Amino acid sequence: MLVNQHDSRLFTLFFTLFLTLLLGFTLAGCSENTDTTAKTDGNMTAVAEPKRFIEIGDIDSIKEQGELRVLIHSNQDVALPRNGRPQEIDQDMLARFANTHSLTMTIVAVEKFEDLIPHLLEGKGDVIVSNLTVTDKRREKVGFTVPLDLVTEHILSSHKQPLTARSQLQERILAVQKDKSFWQTAQRLKTEFPGLTIKTLPGEMSNDEIFDYISENEEYLTIADSNIIDTFSTYRQDLSVSGPLATKQPTAWAIRPDNPNLLTQLNQFIRIEKLTRPRKESRTDDWQEIKKSKHLRVALRNNSATYFLWRGKLLGFDYELIRAFAEKNELLLDIVVPPDHEQLIDYVRNGEADVAAGFLSITDDRTQDNIVFSNPYHYASELVISRPEDDSIKTLEDLAGRNIHVRESSSYWNTIKKLQEQVAVNIIATPENEETEEAIAKVASGEYDLTVADNHILDIELTWRKDVDSAIVLGDPLHQGWAVRGNNPELLAELNQFIDREYRSLFYNMTYKKYFKASKGVAKLKQGQLEFTDEGKLSPFDDTVKIFAEKYNFDWRLLVAQMYQESHFDPKARSWAGALGLFQVMPKTARELGYKDLQAPKIGIEAGVKYLDWSRQRFPETLTVTDRLWFTLAAYNAGAGHVHDARRLAKKQGLNPNLWFDNVEKAMLLLSKREYASKARHGYVRGQEPVNYVRAIRNRFNAYVQLTSRYTESVTAATAATALP
Repeated sequence: MLVNQHDSRLFTLFFTLFLTLLLGFTLAGCSENTDTTAKTDGNMTAVAEPKRFIEIGDIDSIKEQGELRVLIHSNQDVALPRNGRPQEIDQDMLARFANTHSLTMTIVAVEKFEDLIPHLLEGKGDVIVSNLTVTDKRREKVGFTVPLDLVTEHILSSHKQPLTARSQLQERILAVQKDKSFWQTAQRLKTEFPGLTIKTLPGEMSNDEIFDYISENEEYLTIADSNIIDTFSTYRQDLSVSGPLATKQPTAWAIRPDNPNLLTQLNQFIRIEKLTRPRKESRTDDWQEIKKSKHLRVALRNNSATYFLWRGKLLGFDYELIRAFAEKNELLLDIVVPPDHEQLIDYVRNGEADVAAGFLSITDDRTQDNIVFSNPYHYASELVISRPEDDSIKTLEDLAGRNIHVRESSSYWNTIKKLQEQVAVNIIATPENEETEEAIAKVASGEYDLTVADNHILDIELTWRKDVDSAIVLGDPLHQGWAVRGNNPELLAELNQFIDREYRSLFYNMTYKKYFKASKGVAKLKQGQLEFTDEGKLSPFDDTVKIFAEKYNFDWRLLVAQMYQESHFDPKARSWAGALGLFQVMPKTARELGYKDLQAPKIGIEAGVKYLDWSRQRFPETLTVTDRLWFTLAAYNAGAGHVHDARRLAKKQGLNPNLWFDNVEKAMLLLSKREYASKARHGYVRGQEPVNYVRAIRNRFNAYVQLTSRYTESVTAATAATALP
């Protein structure tokens, strides 16, 4: 469409004002803080290399640097916490330790496990946090804190060929990493069973990669610690566990041996923390006991509205609200995920959780058997969901003869049962572990006739799909609150005080908008942005992109296509989850990579490309170049863990785990279904997003290749014509 110069200026002015207002409003309510310390000179930003330094001194020297560097094994990716504290409990503890000493904590990710101790001794980090078992061999090199946990070692085998007797080790292959304590255990077993073969695994393999290897190669075995087994047993059932190999061994943090003052400070801190560790057994304590324990246990379901993992960050509307409550009261948040909706409130009643959250409608049948609800923090209208082409429902009477699919434990069930008193509608029970968004997807596919959803859940779905619609509203909005035990009046009072203060506050409104009211206007306004100029540019940042494309071995046009997909070439872009800059990198990820001011174009680009390269390294080089790239992009969008889950699931589904299109992408879609997500290490993911993301970038990349090729051809032809006599 052609516009005159005057209209173009008006559009530009309007667009600039719109973005300025939107950006200012968004930044005002976001909790992520960014550090804009890069030096500026006019409009140019001087970009420093990631801050990396050598420091081998004790706590006083560390304080002079102002930074506590924590070494981790980079391949031990974040799993979705389902049963108590996240696996990052050690990092959380160290963050509190650093804060008490006015230090910034920086994560230093090490690719290979065997490099952790050398990096520590070389002064590239100050503390190792990686589930290190204390052994005599390691004590010769490093100092250890007091024990954080006691673990036992177990042999793992494939379910298809389990190890039923130790004597069977004579004919098996034990696969372990050489620099882990398991290697010494393997050598002892080799002495006892000479026929045992020991295979060395690469140090960069993650636990799940090792477990996959054992599951797929039935003759192989491996060794794992009991705390790791406790974690994987919540989501995978393809391995058999033998009895313990020996007595319990301590795990601890490691520091340099000549840092006694740091060791003293850490030990003192750990002893205090150990006194307040959560108890495993069920308990029904009220507020004062919860405050003493410093732990609040909250039951949540893993879905797109309340609690989920995205790019390694825990998110969800209820999760953010209850986390704010916990932080205000200096409590650690322990998330437990019941196997289905019906048990959410049962977990509270039985003492397995203190609070049940997740948009629970306050109904008479739920306020029984020692369960009470907080003041409402949300009001939801229940909507009948149909397909857009179905325009036959205008009134409640039009529902006669129709099938409505809902969970029996949901408030929707009671609503439809009451409706049956006046309309002959059929109600069909869906599985208790099926999320509402899954039921909506089944309406879209035609598997279900109709379902019911709260308006905010439909809002989430409508931000990315157009194949469902609201047919009619059922009654007045329902009050929704958090459930607690009736004999916990002090906890209830604290929750009510928090809700009364925060409901409709700036924090509440911005959090709600982030999850349920994604802006659609900005995307429309940006449709006319720069695509390909007469100067042969795809974006205003081509020159910078080309530098890092060459450095990290990517096609620059692919990076531009991804940059458009992430930010539409807006260096000040900020996502609903707090991702920043041209490549929408999470601030936490950027800090781990060594970058801060992500909204400075050059920094934002390098951080994004470096993270893309890091994501690529999560997948084996044996994949084809193209499929490794598609997996990499999917991992950048949703997190490598979800992609690994999808590859594992693809194989179980008879699909090719090494091909993205029409194979792993299909498995990725299944991970939005409860029956599959509950068995995945990283839980629920809205699989349609990475699927759409990869396809959009591929299509734009192909278009860019054609555009640049035609431009090159035209320049070559013009140059040749100019050179003619």
